[in-house]
Amino acid sequence: MTVADTTTPVVVLNAYNHCAVTLIRSLGRLGIPVYVVHESQRAPSLRSKYCRGAFELSITDLPRDAAIKSLLGIAATVGGEPLLIPTEDVSCLFVDDNADALRQAYRFPEQPRGLVRSLSSKREMAVLCKKLAVPTPQASFVDSRPGVMKFGETATFPLMVKPVDNRAFHHLPGAGKAIVANPAELLAVFERLATNGASRPELLLQEYIPGGAESVWMFNGYFDRQSNCLFGITAKKLRQYPPYVGQTSLGICEPNPVVSDTTQRFMRAVGYKGILDIGYRYDLRDGKYKLLDVNPRIGAAFRLFTAVTGLDVARVLYLDMTRQAVPAAGATRDGKWCVENYDLVASWRYYQHGRLSLREWTSSLRHVNECAWLAADDLRPFGAMWVASAAYAFREARSRARWTSWRAERPRLAHGASESSGTPASPG
Repeated sequence: MTVADTTTPVVVLNAYNHCAVTLIRSLGRLGIPVYVVHESQRAPSLRSKYCRGAFELSITDLPRDAAIKSLLGIAATVGGEPLLIPTEDVSCLFVDDNADALRQAYRFPEQPRGLVRSLSSKREMAVLCKKLAVPTPQASFVDSRPGVMKFGETATFPLMVKPVDNRAFHHLPGAGKAIVANPAELLAVFERLATNGASRPELLLQEYIPGGAESVWMFNGYFDRQSNCLFGITAKKLRQYPPYVGQTSLGICEPNPVVSDTTQRFMRAVGYKGILDIGYRYDLRDGKYKLLDVNPRIGAAFRLFTAVTGLDVARVLYLDMTRQAVPAAGATRDGKWCVENYDLVASWRYYQHGRLSLREWTSSLRHVNECAWLAADDLRPFGAMWVASAAYAFREARSRARWTSWRAERPRLAHGASESSGTPASPG
């Protein structure tokens, strides 16, 4: 596809995963100037030849006013009232919370006040689903160790556990989500989150819906200023990383009118505008598609949802925000989409669990027509990704070793006396 006017630049806010590199390429291949703001110049996505420039800035390490001032300065450097596209929860909520100030220099969809935060919050999203009759798993909320222990005494396991606020845990695989089989595992997850992001994390304890990755359905779409859906495609996961709880590592587009209609009705009711990434799980027990998560932003797997014309949500956003006509999407692209590093690890773990054979793995990779990192016209991010992945694997191995050691020491510490004070040591 081609775009008539590509003069408006784009600023991508944060480049933590493959979302950034696919976004840079999708727009950059059309001739649109794409810049990236990230906390480090070493992010693999910044190696893309389609990245016009990178600015080193962490919006979480600066005071709010200083971060806004820096972003406004970046807009002035780039010029042309750029589009601002956040790529994950932290930057998405930062943009929404500071929309009035950032709109002085940037373009981005104007949402009803507070809606983005409501959709991002597991607690508030559950309330919205109930109000609008959107099926969702039963859920409870706890925010303390005693509360977790009490809940575990009467709960029906297994349970899906998610932090209510993902922002403190975006650095963890699966953003801290886990499936727990008993009270001990539930308490261990709470303690792990307490040591990795927040001293008292609030947890969503959600009914577990049985089924593999293929029971998880997704909708990726774009809603205009009147909350009409200009572009919408459904797909399902074939594998996910981390297994059973994480994001798409291998996926395929398939039509699902129920998921599409439910999502469009939901978004019209709340007045949503812009890019949306939303997930459901099909519950075989009652035949309902139940909403799991809402991402009021671009999703990491957005390039899975591509029309044969090349249209995707990033390109629709650009056309709509620059007042250009959005062509009809037409048929969806055939084939599968894969995240190479995530899917390699996910496949190995599925194999270890007896869920995937070598023959099934090789067969599953047939008809992959696009990968997140490997691109013949842009090879450098692929190599940089594997270097970063190796470094990440090393850090994770050290972290797991420390966690295992801490868990082994915990009973002794909990029941022993502190040499310095003569009082029981805290169990954590």
